[in-house]
Amino acid sequence: MPDISPDPVSVDQHLARILAATTPLRPVDHPIMDALGLAAAASVSSTVDLPPFDNSAMDGYAVRHADVVTATAEHPVHLPVVGEIGAGNAQLRVLPPGTAAKIMTGAPVPEGADAVVPYEWTDRGAVQVRLDQSPSLGQHIRRAGGDVTRGDLLIEEGTVLGPRHLGLLASVGRAAVSVRPRPRVVIVSTGSELRDPGTPLGHDSIYDGNSYLLAASARRAGAIAYRVGIVPDEPKAFLDALHDQLGRADVVVTSGGVSMGDYDVVKEALAPLGSVWFGPVAMQPGKPQGFGAVGDDAVPIFTLPGNPVSSYISFELFVKPALRVMMGMEPATRPQTSARLTHAVTSPAGKRQFLRGDYDPTDRSVSPVGGPGSHLVGDLAAANALIVVPEDTTSAPAGTQVGVVLLDTGAGGEF
Repeated sequence: MPDISPDPVSVDQHLARILAATTPLRPVDHPIMDALGLAAAASVSSTVDLPPFDNSAMDGYAVRHADVVTATAEHPVHLPVVGEIGAGNAQLRVLPPGTAAKIMTGAPVPEGADAVVPYEWTDRGAVQVRLDQSPSLGQHIRRAGGDVTRGDLLIEEGTVLGPRHLGLLASVGRAAVSVRPRPRVVIVSTGSELRDPGTPLGHDSIYDGNSYLLAASARRAGAIAYRVGIVPDEPKAFLDALHDQLGRADVVVTSGGVSMGDYDVVKEALAPLGSVWFGPVAMQPGKPQGFGAVGDDAVPIFTLPGNPVSSYISFELFVKPALRVMMGMEPATRPQTSARLTHAVTSPAGKRQFLRGDYDPTDRSVSPVGGPGSHLVGDLAAANALIVVPEDTTSAPAGTQVGVVLLDTGAGGEF
C-alpha cells in the first residue's frame, strides 16, 4: 500500500524518522592521505616510541657531560673529534670517554654521550674542538618516547581526521587507517522543463540548478556526489534512471515531483512500492517531503521538493544529518546559535519557518535576506544563515533574539 500521510509531521519527527533508519557505513582501511576529512572507525594507539631513539636537538658536538662540566670562555675544554654523525647516516655508535663527535639535528646520540654542545659554544673544530661553555646534563637531547610512548592513544574513534592527525599517523609509521567511507550520493533532478546549463532555453524551460546545488552540498558534507542527467516527468523514465544508479549509490536524493500536482513523477513512481513515506512536514519552505528505501539493497532515498530554496533547506535539515551518521561524525545536526533580529519578520502559525539571513558575528545580529518565496535562489546565494522561527511564533519584532543556523562555517567533518 502507498505510504502517503495526509497530516503534517513536525521537523523533529521527520528528522527522528530519518536518523532512526540510518546507520554508519562499514569501516574500510584507507591510505592516510585518502582519509583526510573522514572519521576514524576505531581508536588508534602507537606501536612505536616517538622519537624512536635519543637524538640531537641542535647542530653541535655530542659529549660526555663529565668531560666538559668545567668548560668556560676563560677556561675552555679541548677534546679530539672522533667522527661526525648525520641524520640517517650514523656510523659512530659509541662515544669514547674524553672525546667529542660532530652531530647534526635529528641524528641519533651515540652511546655514552649525555649532552650536546651547540656550535655557537665552540670553535667548530674538525680535528679538535674548543668548548667555551658547558651544557647541563642531558641538554639538547630529545629522549626516545619523549613525544609519544608505545601504547599511547593517538586518535579516538570518531575523530574527524585532519592534517595534524595524518601527520601523527605517518610519524608513527601508520600507512593506512580504518575510517567510515564517504557515502556515494546520487542526485536526480526531475522535470520535463529542465535544461542543462550551457544549452539553449525554450519559451517554457528553465535551467537545472538543483542538481548542482545538491551535488555541491553533498560534496561539502564530505560525500561523493554523482549527478544524473535530467529525468522527464514520466514514471517509467524515472524508475529506469533510478534502477540504473542504485548499484553505485549509498544514498539517492531527488528533487521535484513530490507535491500534489498531476505531474509529480517521483511520488507517482515510488508510492506504489510501499517503502517510501510521502507527506507534509510542518515547515516553510520545504513542506512536501519523502523518505524511505528502494532496491534490493534498501538504499535510502530522500525525495525533496523542487523549488531550489526548499530543496537546499531540506538537504541541510534532513540529508546532511544522515550523511554525517553514515560517516560516523558527531553531532549529526548543525548547532544553532542565537542572534538579534535587525528587522521584524512574520511566520505562518503551526510551521517552523526557515528564513534566509545575513549573520553579522561582530554584533551577533541577523538580517532577513529577500522574501520567503521558495524560488528565490538569488537571495539564497546572498545568505549565510537561516533564521529559525518556531511553530508557535507568528511575528518577531526587530530586536528579538532568534535561533540561527550558520551555513558557511566549515566543510566535511566540520560545521
